[in-house]
Amino acid sequence: MEGEYRIQRDSLGEVKVPKDAYYGAQTQRAVENFPISGLHLPRRFIRAQGIIKYSAAYANAKVGALEQKKAEAIMLAAQEVIDGKWDHQFIVDVYQAGAGTSQNMNANEVIANRAIELLGGEKGDTSIIHPNDHVNMAQSTNDTIHVAINISAAEGVQHDLLPILDEIIETLNQKGKDFYSIIKSGRTHLQDAVPMRLGQEFYGYQMTLVEAKKTIVESSDLLYQIGLGGNAVGTGINAHPNYAELAIDQVAKLTGLPFRTPEDRFMFMQNTQGAIKLSGALKNLAVHLIKIASDLRLLSSGPRTGLAEITLPAVQPGSSIMPGKVNPVMAEMMNMIGSQVIGNDATITSAGQASQLELNVMMPVIAYNLLHSIQILSNGIKAFNDRSVKGIQANPKRCAELMEQSLALATALNPAIGYDKAAEVAKKAYATSKTVREVVKDEGILTDEQIAQYLDVNKMV
Repeated sequence: MEGEYRIQRDSLGEVKVPKDAYYGAQTQRAVENFPISGLHLPRRFIRAQGIIKYSAAYANAKVGALEQKKAEAIMLAAQEVIDGKWDHQFIVDVYQAGAGTSQNMNANEVIANRAIELLGGEKGDTSIIHPNDHVNMAQSTNDTIHVAINISAAEGVQHDLLPILDEIIETLNQKGKDFYSIIKSGRTHLQDAVPMRLGQEFYGYQMTLVEAKKTIVESSDLLYQIGLGGNAVGTGINAHPNYAELAIDQVAKLTGLPFRTPEDRFMFMQNTQGAIKLSGALKNLAVHLIKIASDLRLLSSGPRTGLAEITLPAVQPGSSIMPGKVNPVMAEMMNMIGSQVIGNDATITSAGQASQLELNVMMPVIAYNLLHSIQILSNGIKAFNDRSVKGIQANPKRCAELMEQSLALATALNPAIGYDKAAEVAKKAYATSKTVREVVKDEGILTDEQIAQYLDVNKMV
């Protein structure tokens, strides 16, 4: 058994670490201390940690604080982390040491041991590359974990969420055009309302998501303020005066995104404002997606005993007992995702208010939930759009039938006979199972010419 381990040391003493592991003593302690969920921070977060360590080594070499040979080895190792080569070595549970110290050390140790190998040494030989002295130079958990949240969230929004939002917005716009000639009954309070175009309903969905996207874009701008160089509390202790600017410029170069120094570094250190603001915008999107998905379920309900004004694509059998049943499963999936994002935002809000003095110690759980929301929204919207929304078909005959039966058509009679008389017509139509048009004709309330004038649904919409 001894041959399967190597002995590593940290400030608390000796620790047995698996021989082939690239992580070290502090990561191993965290694994033993926090056997909580089996959940780990995702690929985008690990990539962000690699970007930070690469940028830090670059900046430290530029200012002469880190030997060029060591910096180059660290940068090569960090690039492998950026590329995903060592994801399996990031093993610390989400629920870990406050602020993410264990997560930061996991990155420091993996990169240090890989850099040691690149320089011809054996894992664990910290005389060649030290995880704290070299990989973590001019850094602290307190600035790097916060910065990793911002980098990973910004990349997730820019590269995953916004493009797929654009796709579903375009799909809904096209459906608005396709369905514009179809007139149907509007509904308020789930009761009959005045007529509208089916296309107008879909244009409403489109513009709802356009506005939700604007909110996400606006909130994302705060993510681009990153406080590298703030170190432990924002003062930049042990960092060269030029380090922060050089490191942040390198982050911007590696990501292609406009990361910049924060307006106030102490504000950045004290609060996870960017994450909280973005999470609120994601919750806003989730609320609207739930509404749209729920509407599509209602509009497609039936197929014979519901509204059935539209048909959703059949993607799988809907029942284990009722043959031939097909359910709106993609819309149901979207609703579940929306509920999860609302829950994630509640967690982020709770964790965000736990900031105390110069630090928020809840950053790992903020990171996990924020990135989880971005991932499931991005994947869910894509599946919802591709496998449901794009394939929606209208039922013009059913729309016309229900629209003609709507008691709310009596609203159009107000200018001719007044509100009270129009209400009597509606009640009579309901009581006799007739249409509003039939009642005013049968009762002789209006002439045929007046009926054609006031009950012209094309004018109503």
